[in-house]
Amino acid sequence: MRRSILRSSLALAALAAWSAAPLPAQSVPPDDGKPRILCIGAHPDDAESGAAGTAALWIARGCHVKFVSVTNGDIGHWKESGPELARRRRAEVEHGARLVGYAFEILDNHDGELLPTLENRRTITRLIREWKADVVITHRPNDYHPDHRYTSVLVQDSAYMVTVPKFLPEVPALKVNPVFLYFSDRFEKPYPFQPDIAVDIGAVMDKKLEVLLGMVSQFYEGGVSGSPDLLSKDPEFQKARWARVRERFVNRQLDVTRMARKSLEEWYGTERAAGIRFAEAFEIGEYGRRPDKAEIRRLFLFD
Repeated sequence: MRRSILRSSLALAALAAWSAAPLPAQSVPPDDGKPRILCIGAHPDDAESGAAGTAALWIARGCHVKFVSVTNGDIGHWKESGPELARRRRAEVEHGARLVGYAFEILDNHDGELLPTLENRRTITRLIREWKADVVITHRPNDYHPDHRYTSVLVQDSAYMVTVPKFLPEVPALKVNPVFLYFSDRFEKPYPFQPDIAVDIGAVMDKKLEVLLGMVSQFYEGGVSGSPDLLSKDPEFQKARWARVRERFVNRQLDVTRMARKSLEEWYGTERAAGIRFAEAFEIGEYGRRPDKAEIRRLFLFD
């Protein structure tokens, strides 16, 4: 696997200029029959962590993918905060969007202060309706972070309302309820994550790594758990730090693959599944449309 160019110290100073590629179109895509996927995370790194690999596969097949952050991430760092950090994290999201090709939106809610209000429910309902989503992916409701939990609640509260014409009548209700899924996690109570769907992302793992390594504020600098030591300009320190961060992401993805091994066998067959090293996994939510295996294969484009 090739080494990411993000190890260069120049990346720390010029994130927004890494790619000359234009941003993907942010408008609602045309009705061309291709699946439409909406990934809704609480912060500007959550959807990327859970689904950047599958998003790259979808986009390569002509599907329409949008990542949404329900907060602007404005306290997610040990040193920086407020509008300056929010702008920086937006630039990090833009880098991933340019690299993979998904649309994105960051809502103007403060990090750490998200609540499942009626106003926020209307916003999430609007987003799902406007994208005409076939698939919506978010956090599970049992999670360590209140923003994650309340993002999940907001999506679940919208899962039925997206089909109710008199709720938010200015945006046409969906005729068909989307399939609602959850990102993978490692929480055990009240029940552990169930990998109902698993996707081989080996062909795009390098791209996912570049997306995540591009989120320098969160991962290289440690987010809220970082320290001044991580800002060292010593080349050997920087090289070692990039290597550690990259290794952590690789190991995390290997853990998901191990957890989802039986699901991979179901979707790819035992022989091919045995050779899959990197996978993303998703749990089917209880609300929304309940897809059968044929629909899951159509939506996830299994070979």
